[in-house]
Amino acid sequence: MRIAIALGDPNGIGPEVAIKAALASKGNVRPLLVGDAHVIEKTAERLKVDTPAFIDAPALEEVAFAPGKLDPRAGKATVAYAAAAVKLALAGKVDAVIGCPHSETAVNRAGISFSGYPGLVADVTGTPRERAFMMLTAKGLRIVHATLHESVGAALARLSPELVIAAAEAIVATTERLGENPPRIGVFGINPHAGEDGLFGDDDERVTKPAVIELRKRGIAADGPVGADLLLSQRKHDVYLAMFHDQGHIPIKLISPLRASAMTIGVPILFASVAHGCAFDIAGKGVADPTGVIETIDLLASRR
Repeated sequence: MRIAIALGDPNGIGPEVAIKAALASKGNVRPLLVGDAHVIEKTAERLKVDTPAFIDAPALEEVAFAPGKLDPRAGKATVAYAAAAVKLALAGKVDAVIGCPHSETAVNRAGISFSGYPGLVADVTGTPRERAFMMLTAKGLRIVHATLHESVGAALARLSPELVIAAAEAIVATTERLGENPPRIGVFGINPHAGEDGLFGDDDERVTKPAVIELRKRGIAADGPVGADLLLSQRKHDVYLAMFHDQGHIPIKLISPLRASAMTIGVPILFASVAHGCAFDIAGKGVADPTGVIETIDLLASRR
């Protein structure tokens, strides 16, 4: 399996963990790093390891390569690397893409509107942003987010039955692409206890309940809405659908703070990233743990 690994922020730990993970790959996996040649070569030299196979994607001046420093130029390069890798997948030159850790601050300081990889992948693949979703996965738990990096107020205003249905259909399409059986989906409520029949607001009456009814009509095995705490305590579903960022991130980060993978779903390619930051404090020191990237490679390579 050919997997392109975009370096992420070149001044973070991305280049280091990408190289370590590529060199640790086994079996039929053929990693291909995507980023500036000088970043890859200098990082490999610093680590005293062989340079993995890579495609040069020139985006960062050599003088701007400064591990540990937050720099808008590195943010701009982050986007360029990921876009180049996604285009390789669209052209059929690789089977999947992994994005290494990025800095949203660095990218936005470069004047690029960026709230994570899903929106970027959507733009490059021509997918409407509101149809690209994030699925976090760790230790057998998978949670998709109907909304992501926005205020709770903005997310609540954007939630609709159509959005929840689109997220659930993206789940079904992704599991099919991974060679799995149709999933049983557990839908989280918006309010505590999924609103308690309107006692805690009418949001679930307006959004999640009609969405689940429609999903069942379409033959999708969806249950809910039920409070996230109750659904997660039962663990009877293959994939869960969260309404907000923290609903999904907290349980995943609780069980696996450094090894979770984040898949962008609802797009026409397989794209995943690691669910941790670019760790400027240890960048360039040779101590970064590549396990998150390695396990993301395993996730993509395990498709049946």
